[in-house]
Amino acid sequence: MHTIDKKIKELELILPKMANPIANYLPFKISKNIVYISGQAPIMDGKIIFSGKIGDKLSIEDGINAAKLCCMNILSIIKYACNDDWNNFNEIVKIGGFVNCKDNFTDHPKIINGASNLLVEILGDKGKHARFAVGSNSLPLDIAVEIEAVVSLNNIK
Repeated sequence: MHTIDKKIKELELILPKMANPIANYLPFKISKNIVYISGQAPIMDGKIIFSGKIGDKLSIEDGINAAKLCCMNILSIIKYACNDDWNNFNEIVKIGGFVNCKDNFTDHPKIINGASNLLVEILGDKGKHARFAVGSNSLPLDIAVEIEAVVSLNNIK
């Protein structure tokens, strides 16, 4: 078992199945060993787990957990893009986080830290990344958080 899979198991996490897109786009696109991962929602088994606005219906802790679930969906896509072989994974380059929140909410970084911290906890230095965290007055399907990622792979043959 690869060390990444071991770490996921150790943390008692489960990689979800890769979610199908909800519109006319790809879940990811590979170009020259860079994987561009479309925005991932806090969805598990086809069901939205966290919906609504942070700071209104949802707490900061809910937002952090939503970001972690988005992160797990990103990891699922990475593993799929790597042909189920983590040896093909190089590093996380960047993530971008959108937080569905009230106008006066300013703790966007705390929410997206849920994903950033989990990536580093699972992937170590390969999980460290550049990022942005912004607030939005709405997100598709009223999801609480959406996170996209840019990932580099080793040469896949």
